Amino acid sequence: MTDLSLQDQAAPDGVCYGCGSSNPHGLHLKSHWDAEQAHVISEYQPDARYCGWPELVYGGLIAMLVDCHSNWTAMAFHYRAEQRGLESLPRIECVTGHLGIRFIKPTPMGVPLQLRAWVEGEVARKSRVICELYAGGVMTACGDSTFVRVEAAALGAQAHGR
Repeated sequence: MTDLSLQDQAAPDGVCYGCGSSNPHGLHLKSHWDAEQAHVISEYQPDARYCGWPELVYGGLIAMLVDCHSNWTAMAFHYRAEQRGLESLPRIECVTGHLGIRFIKPTPMGVPLQLRAWVEGEVARKSRVICELYAGGVMTACGDSTFVRVEAAALGAQAHGR
């Protein structure tokens, strides 16, 4: 068992603004398996620049946290299903196919946010991930999203017409 996050183990060169370990301007969200290996968990403390309404966390930040954490959940479940280490190659990569978020209650600033996610149903090319976001032990948002296993280099080339 290691204390390194999923991101640091599987993609130490990751550049995603939300979860990339090597993005100097990013949020550096870190995801880990919980003690029972049933859920992927994370904690993030937003600072004042991520305020939406006074004393409330900006909904776009919540969406980003749910998106990044859910994506890492999908990838972690793929690695586990294939009985592969996170450092193994080729790297498992997923992208967001659908991001669904229900904002349940206002999310207060000044408290750590906890994320808890899992794959609902089959781990497949397209996997459904449920992600709950808590503030002070109260669920304030819930994601229900789909993540698609891809080869990221091919996506970049396709996006740039190569």
